[in-house]
Amino acid sequence: MFIVHSLPVAIAFCVITMLGWGSWANTQKLAGNQKWPFELFYWDYAIGVLLFGILFAATLGSMGSDGMAAWTNLGSAGFGFILPALISGAIFNLSNILLVVGIDAAGMCVAFPVGVGLALVIGTVESFVEKPQGNALLLFTGVGLIVFAMVMSALSHAKLPHGGGKKPLRGVIFSAVAGCIMGFFYPQLMRSISTEPGGLTPYVALVFFGVGVLGSNFLWNTIFMRAGRVTYAQYFAGSARLHWIGILGGAIWMVALCFNVIASSVAGPAISYALGQGATLVAALWGLVVWREFRLAPVGTTKFIVLMLAGYTSGLILIGAATQ
Repeated sequence: MFIVHSLPVAIAFCVITMLGWGSWANTQKLAGNQKWPFELFYWDYAIGVLLFGILFAATLGSMGSDGMAAWTNLGSAGFGFILPALISGAIFNLSNILLVVGIDAAGMCVAFPVGVGLALVIGTVESFVEKPQGNALLLFTGVGLIVFAMVMSALSHAKLPHGGGKKPLRGVIFSAVAGCIMGFFYPQLMRSISTEPGGLTPYVALVFFGVGVLGSNFLWNTIFMRAGRVTYAQYFAGSARLHWIGILGGAIWMVALCFNVIASSVAGPAISYALGQGATLVAALWGLVVWREFRLAPVGTTKFIVLMLAGYTSGLILIGAATQ
């Protein structure tokens, strides 16, 4: 299987993660603009996550002479290591559905800084406690700046008139709950990756993660479908283009996770996860520049947006420096 040995390569992979995790939500925005309910979009998203997990296992996970090939590892995998990957997928899936609701209600500029920002703090702290790696002072100072940026995001959102979002308060609440849950999926996934007998390689762990995402969708998303009065008949009546948009969203997110997990063996889980969750900055820029989510904001809002972007940028620089 393909293994990263170089720290610069690992950091580059984390940057790819940041770009992917910060950009996939554009596919949800595109589908939403065509009146495609988020519940239906999310079925294709979950399918995209699993398909690309399998693709990575069949390619990078099976090439080279380092480590155990994915399919060989699959045959020797122990349930005690499979279960954490499945649980990780279910945890992530619930949190991400809530985040999609937040994006739908409040926009990317708000949902990502609040939801993913909280996830970054929780996931980074838990990952560092389980496997300390890197400069703790720089890492947690960077995390502190991310928290500051989250506060600035909330203050900038408070300045928006009621017309700036469909249900902005609902979006903030769902995003906050999503972030609290999402922070626990990554450490859980890391528990399944081990060189012990029965342990999983990163690629096989990601396949079971994808199974957990799609499998749990039959529970989590069905609940949201019933609440939103959306039916499976509507899903099958959707156009091929809408389905491909959802699959593309899941593929982008999963590619980013794969690169992040591969990089974690060198950079450390806490740092690789924290850098990847710099996606908040990327998503905020998408929301500001492309979707113009703050075009109705009154005078005086700009300073909070600038402070938000500065906080995230400074925090990410310190987190990157913590690897040295």
